[in-house]
Amino acid sequence: MGRVMTARERLTSRRKYEALRGERFDGDDLTSVCLRELRFTRCSFRGADLRHATLDGCGFKLCDLRGADLSGASLRGVSFAGCDLTGADLRGADLTGARFGRVLTGTPPHGLTDLTGARLDHAVLRDLPLDQVVGRAEPGGVRPGAEGKG
Repeated sequence: MGRVMTARERLTSRRKYEALRGERFDGDDLTSVCLRELRFTRCSFRGADLRHATLDGCGFKLCDLRGADLSGASLRGVSFAGCDLTGADLRGADLTGARFGRVLTGTPPHGLTDLTGARLDHAVLRDLPLDQVVGRAEPGGVRPGAEGKG
């Protein structure tokens, strides 16, 4: 019987631009993982440890990132569409050119990305429009609806 792959191995073995649907990485240790512009749809990273991960150019659609630790992560050019980042820790993350958007699931706030309670202290927010989100970032972060120029 073969050895079961860890979550880190499952992710890092994927080809550039590969699409993943409905996979779960809840609570997994993905510290410093380096991904190659993967596309995630309806995947769950609830409570995952993604500190200092490199997720540049990845796309997240309808994903659950509640309570995920993304502190210090490189999220340059990442797309979050209709994702739940409630309570996510984005302190010190580089969000240059990232997009927080929505998906057409009905009348807003349905389909909007949720940043309720997300921590954005010291995050790089260059070229980051926040007009397609719902919720409030924690003190020290930015308020959705304002352009972050960090």
